[in-house]
Amino acid sequence: MAYIEPSEFVTKMVDAGEQKVYMSTKDTLIRAFMAGAILGLAAMFAITVIVKTGSPLVGSLLFPVGFIMLYLMKFDLLTGVFTLVPLALIDKRPGVTFGQVMRNWGLVFCGNFAGALTVAFFMSFILTYGYNVDGGALAAKVGEIGESRTVGYQAHGLDGWITIFIRGMLCNWMVSMGVVGAMISTSATGKMAAMWMPVMLFFFMGFEHSIVNMFLFPFSMIMGGDFTVADYLLWNELPTALGNLVGGFLLVGLPLYYTHVRTSPERSIGR
Repeated sequence: MAYIEPSEFVTKMVDAGEQKVYMSTKDTLIRAFMAGAILGLAAMFAITVIVKTGSPLVGSLLFPVGFIMLYLMKFDLLTGVFTLVPLALIDKRPGVTFGQVMRNWGLVFCGNFAGALTVAFFMSFILTYGYNVDGGALAAKVGEIGESRTVGYQAHGLDGWITIFIRGMLCNWMVSMGVVGAMISTSATGKMAAMWMPVMLFFFMGFEHSIVNMFLFPFSMIMGGDFTVADYLLWNELPTALGNLVGGFLLVGLPLYYTHVRTSPERSIGR
């Protein structure tokens, strides 16, 4: 595969952030909706594999197919724009303001949530034949996940909130490495390989991804998970999204930008 040097692909990251700010509202929402829907379906696929095989590793190995599909189609996840769009602001690209960054994030959040929620309803409907039968082992598994990752954190108070924040940070460190990884190669196979590795890691390690959770928790509630919307927002979505922002921007976007775009002069060593 053709490899692109960091000094080149980091400039592409800034360009991509600028392009997302200038994208129309319609296109931003459609791309975000499709990204949320595909990632929700991938999460359901991975959970199905785990339930049927009893192996979290197998599910983790297969989960990245959804991430790869949506990024090859140029759809947008909130976790990705958290990393790319602020770089255009820092680089002082024309027309890119703090307000425009917030607009992009807000639209992508809404689109991702709508897509993930749509798939949550689709999956809950087909598992129960229109809510007429029990959802079985899959519904029970997702209900268990929903409860453990909301009221389970709540039981530990502030420490639980900080735990999920850090898990969100570590998640988008890896996911954003996948986003950036797609830019280091010009071949489809090279892009897929670069995206696969970090996404598999985050899923297997149980880190928290705000868009995956936009699918998991509504689906869990529909299927009878014992927690409330407030529990989900306060003890999962909010700290996860904040952690995703910090992880993607501070651990991926900013370090790459400051060492490959705003490089410092080389040292002079006396001879």
